[in-house]
Amino acid sequence: MSAPTLKELVIRYFKEKGYTIIEENSRLEGNDGITRSFDLIVSKGDRKQPVWIKPWNRTVGVNVVINMDKASNAVGLIHPIIVAEKFSAHAKAYANRKAITLLTKRGIQRAIRYRR
Repeated sequence: MSAPTLKELVIRYFKEKGYTIIEENSRLEGNDGITRSFDLIVSKGDRKQPVWIKPWNRTVGVNVVINMDKASNAVGLIHPIIVAEKFSAHAKAYANRKAITLLTKRGIQRAIRYRR
């Protein structure tokens, strides 16, 4: 049996946290007419949130977090979420100021493991 992909782990994590997976590989048109892509759209209650999953073996920088902030604002969604291996200090600082959730693969694996 092969190990689950990062996307499969993320979907399981959100389901266990009580989120509904509204759409995978979503493409939404922004208020500027440009189409944005998101790996997932999740919801909990009446709040829909976009999710980007970056299965990179490197640190995600502030530019990715800024781009997610812009993309989510353009399509009218708030509190975006980015999942990656790790994040730079600048990425974490920007995300903290802008209410963007950053989740690491290790944190997700730990959360799933402790639920059993």
